[in-house]
Amino acid sequence: MTQRLHLVFGGELVDTQSTEFCDTKDIHVVGIYPNYALAFDAWKAEAQRTVDSASTRYFIAHLHRLTDEAQQNSPTAELGI
Repeated sequence: MTQRLHLVFGGELVDTQSTEFCDTKDIHVVGIYPNYALAFDAWKAEAQRTVDSASTRYFIAHLHRLTDEAQQNSPTAELGI
């Protein structure tokens, strides 16, 4: 069975209408989670913690959607994505 990992991260954005970070050295990596439900809970907690900072945003990256170019059939291909 393919593992479906999710990365939660965030930080201050250059503009609230973009996804460009002010300083990539300051990106806060919350963690990697084994399923979307746990990642969502972590994302929500960080988003609520930083609600007073309009330029701070958190994201969930679906790591299981990444491909391994070295393999002809990567885990992403197995998911049909």
